Amino acid sequence: MDIEAFTRREKMLKLREELLAVEEDRLAGRAGVSPDELDKYLDGIIDEVEHGKRSLSIR
Repeated sequence: MDIEAFTRREKMLKLREELLAVEEDRLAGRAGVSPDELDKYLDGIIDEVEHGKRSLSIR
C-alpha cells in the first residue's frame, strides 16, 4: 500500500469513527443543532471577530 492509499484509508477510518459517535449520540437522545442554528452561531462568531461584538450563544 502506497502512502497516498494509506493516508486515504486513515482519513476514511477517522470519518467512520466520527460518524459512529454522532449516531450513538443521536440514538442516546442527545440533541444536536440544526444547520440553521449552527449557521447563526457561526455568523455571530465571525461578527465578533470582525467587529468586536459579542456573539450569540448556540441554541
